[in-house]
Amino acid sequence: MFIEAAVRDRRILSDDLLPPVRILAETLQVSPATVAAAYRRLKLRGVVVTDGRRGTRVSVTPPLAHPYAPPVPPGTRDLSSGNPHPALLPDLAAALSAVPDEPILYGHDVHDAQLIQLAREGFDADGIRSDSVAVVGGALDGLERVLRVHLASGDRVGLEDPGWRSVSHLIASLNLIPVPVAIDDDGMLPDALHRALLGGLDALIVTPRAQNPTGAALERERASELTRVMSLRPDLLVIEDDHAGPVAGGAYESVVGEDREKWAVIRSMSKSFGPDLRVALMAGDAATIARVEVRRLLGPGWVSHILQRAVAQIWSDPATPSLLEGAIESYRTRRKALIDALARRSIRARGKTGLNVWIEVREEAAVVAALLARNWAVTAGQEFRMLAPPAIRVTISTLDSSEAEAFAHDLESVSTLRARMPVA
Repeated sequence: MFIEAAVRDRRILSDDLLPPVRILAETLQVSPATVAAAYRRLKLRGVVVTDGRRGTRVSVTPPLAHPYAPPVPPGTRDLSSGNPHPALLPDLAAALSAVPDEPILYGHDVHDAQLIQLAREGFDADGIRSDSVAVVGGALDGLERVLRVHLASGDRVGLEDPGWRSVSHLIASLNLIPVPVAIDDDGMLPDALHRALLGGLDALIVTPRAQNPTGAALERERASELTRVMSLRPDLLVIEDDHAGPVAGGAYESVVGEDREKWAVIRSMSKSFGPDLRVALMAGDAATIARVEVRRLLGPGWVSHILQRAVAQIWSDPATPSLLEGAIESYRTRRKALIDALARRSIRARGKTGLNVWIEVREEAAVVAALLARNWAVTAGQEFRMLAPPAIRVTISTLDSSEAEAFAHDLESVSTLRARMPVA
C-alpha cells in the first residue's frame, strides 16, 4: 500500500495529516469508497488515527518502523532506556558455568523441571493458581501468544493509559483495537474500567506493580474493586503483566478472580536477572496454557534449556534473595531522590514502584529537546499515552542523588523558559 510504504520510508512522518478521502480519491482516480476502506484498514493496523476535525493523521508510533529509539548522543546521560542497573544484576557467567552440559534433544520435556517448580512456588506465594504453568521468551512473547490464541482481528483490548509502548505496538501489529483505561498511582480506575467494559472489551491487560511508565501499583482495596467490576464479564480474557517481577518494589495484588474463565499471569525475569535471558514464566487457566504450548511447538518449539537452567540456578542461589532486596532498595532510593528533588521545585512526579518516574509537562517535544541540549536523554510521553496528558518518562535505575538534584534543576529551568515564551 502506497501510504504504508511512505510511512515506513519516512516520506510521510508521524502526526502528518493525510488528504481527505475525496481529495485523495480524485488524485488517485479511484472511488472514495476505495480510499475510505484503505484508511479503515490503516486505522485498524494502528498506522493512522482519526481525530474529528483534525482529520486522519499518521500515528505517533506506527507499527511499521523499527521500534527502538535512536542512539543517545555521546556525553549524554541516558535516562530513557528503561533498563535495570547492570551492577544490580546477578553474575550470568557463574550461573551459566553451573548449567549441566548434557545436550537437550528433540523429544525432551520442553520445560526445565527445577524452573517449573520454582515458578509454581513463586506463583503460589502470591496467591496465583499454578496448576498450569509454561515458560515463554519474555513478557512480550507471552502477551503475544495469549492474545493470538484467544483474539481475532478487530477485537478490543483494554490498555492502561498511559501504558507500556511495546504493548501498544503489539496490539497494533495484531490488528487489535486498543481501548484506553485511565490509571492513577494505584492502577486502573474502577469507573474508567467499567465504562470500557460497557463499550465492549474482549481482553484486558493489567500491570499489577511497577507499571511502565508511571510506576503505579495495585493496592489490595483497588484490586478488589477492579475484580468486582470485572465480575460482570466472567468471559473476559485478563492478562496480568508482572514485567518487573521480584524487583518491582511492591506486593503483588491480583485482579484474576476465582471464577475467571480465561486468564494469564506473565512474570518476566528481565528486570531482575537480565533482559538478555529472554525468560518469563506464565501461569494461566488450563486451556490458555495448552493453546500457548501447542502453538509454540509449531514455531520455536521451546525456550532454550540453557537459559531456563541459568534462571533456575540464579533463582535457587542462596545469595539471590539479598541481591534482589538490594536492587529493590536501590531503585526505591533513586525514585525517592528524584521525586523529592522535583517536589522541592513544585514539580509533581509519579513513581510509586519500579524503574521509572513519570512527570507531566506542558509540551513534551520542547522539554525533551531542551533537556537533550543539557545532556539529559528522556523519553517523550506520547509513546506511552492515548488520552492521558503530556509527560516525560525518566528511568531512575542508575540515577544517583546528586544527579537527581541536577536533573530537577535543569527540568525546572527548561519548564520555566517554555512557560515564559510568548504564544505565537
